[in-house]
Amino acid sequence: MKLHPSKPLHGTITVPGDKSVSHRSVMLGALADGVTHVSGFLMGEDCLSTIDCFRKMGVTVEIGDDHTVTVHGVGLHGLHEPSERLYTGNSGTTTRLISGILSGQSFPVSLTGDASIEKRPMGRVIVPLRQMGAEINGIDDKFCPLTIRPSKLHGIEYTLPVASAQLKSAILLAGLYADTPTTVIEPAPSRDHTERMLRALGCRVETEGCRITVYPPTQLTASDVTVPADISSAAFFLVAGAIVPNSVITIRNVGVNPTRDGVIEVLQNMGAEITMDNLRDDGEPICDLTIRASKLHGTEISGDIIPRLIDELPVLAVAAACAEGTTVIRDAAELKVKESNRIAAMVTELTRAGADVTETADGMVIHGGKPLHGAVFETYQDHRIAMSMAVCALVCSGESEIQGEDVVAVSYPNFFDTLSALGGGTDASAL
Repeated sequence: MKLHPSKPLHGTITVPGDKSVSHRSVMLGALADGVTHVSGFLMGEDCLSTIDCFRKMGVTVEIGDDHTVTVHGVGLHGLHEPSERLYTGNSGTTTRLISGILSGQSFPVSLTGDASIEKRPMGRVIVPLRQMGAEINGIDDKFCPLTIRPSKLHGIEYTLPVASAQLKSAILLAGLYADTPTTVIEPAPSRDHTERMLRALGCRVETEGCRITVYPPTQLTASDVTVPADISSAAFFLVAGAIVPNSVITIRNVGVNPTRDGVIEVLQNMGAEITMDNLRDDGEPICDLTIRASKLHGTEISGDIIPRLIDELPVLAVAAACAEGTTVIRDAAELKVKESNRIAAMVTELTRAGADVTETADGMVIHGGKPLHGAVFETYQDHRIAMSMAVCALVCSGESEIQGEDVVAVSYPNFFDTLSALGGGTDASAL
């Protein structure tokens, strides 16, 4: 994929559905009694991996036109033993959340994912699930493949070592099968889609600050799900609209859950002009976002806001490289165990473009404002690195090339089409 310096970006777009909500709509729809109709579902590879896993356990999932999915729930205890190992692809969300669900089943199962998943830490899930009584094992008790055998679960109170929605959700989902309530205590608030959806299905979930308690239900009752546009996908166009001169972009129906909207807050702190219109609630808060090109300045990104924008930090690093002054990102060591080491990856790739970036133990320091030039960028088989460097290429002098751009299919299969439609400098022959 070749990209060129971009002319102003203009237009109104809709980005794909929220990945986190899409995953959970299938998982919890499968465990509910009744039929769940999902609209706005993300047809990315990660979410399709979730569908595949539940189909292998006897759940009928129909994929319709216009991003609709219908899940025929089998109830809390209606899953069947799969005839083969479950394969979660590149999806950490699928792997970790489904581990919680599988810990409460009456049959043995094993699961694994691609080469990236087999390197990502699963010990943080294994430890609390074992405390609940789960019989779960992995390679060196840290990595996939995982093997889970039937056991009786009991409720626990568990303090998370890191603010992680995946870890929190795995424990809460296992808590559906425990004999007593399960409480998770977070060091800082993380995305709360699991709690919201469980409540919508009739499960008692109590939240007091960073303390979340799930009470084991006798059943879940199916409820239709409207998936908002993913703010993590919108973030690439928020940054592009801010840094490409004279751009104005409107992104419709974006989920602005307060546990996910940190990217908006940081961009506004950097001087970005963002307006929010048509705010409403459809299970998740949703609005239309408009970004106008602005002169950005450096900022500090750290502390409790990190869990609210962990997936957006790579593209925020691009914004920082284009801003005047210094931006410091800290408390973000979690970036090292994503699909790639996103700290090292972004430091390497931004440096290729001429940015002044230094890696730190838990983030990076970016001295912005230096002219950027085109380069050949690697993706590290990480969809967010690929899209972040595509946004960077829009403001680089000369031609840039993204190698391995197909990885965007994990979360945003039509990313380059959307970029081109706005006037972005993609090479049409490569689309």
